[in-house]
Amino acid sequence: MSLAKWFDFQVLGDTRGSLVALELGMNVPFDIKRIYYIYDTKKDVSRGFHAHLDLKQLAVCLSGSCVMVLDNGVVREEVHMDSPEKGLLIEGLLWREMHNFSDDCILLVMASEHFDEKDYIRNYEDFMRLVKNA
Repeated sequence: MSLAKWFDFQVLGDTRGSLVALELGMNVPFDIKRIYYIYDTKKDVSRGFHAHLDLKQLAVCLSGSCVMVLDNGVVREEVHMDSPEKGLLIEGLLWREMHNFSDDCILLVMASEHFDEKDYIRNYEDFMRLVKNA
């Protein structure tokens, strides 16, 4: 069973270029309350290393590439992100790490909730305890 849940976005375009529309209720499976993007990540820097209790996220690599590691406490999976035409759904209680950012990587993330530190699990051992008790 793959942990990666991909959303393929419809690409509209012509000779002028391409356009992808992200629309609530169409290709975004939750109400968006926060949007952020990661860019200019330095060579050999990794990010993430946390899980969330309830937050849902949809990540899209707008430019360049990176590797997303997803871990549910039993299965650990690496997913290569390199397309603005696909979104990766990341739901709660799933450990995530981001590695191998290309120089031109721009990773857009849409979130179902506003930032809330209480929703974060930042220690892997705490995450594993929660998974075992779930």
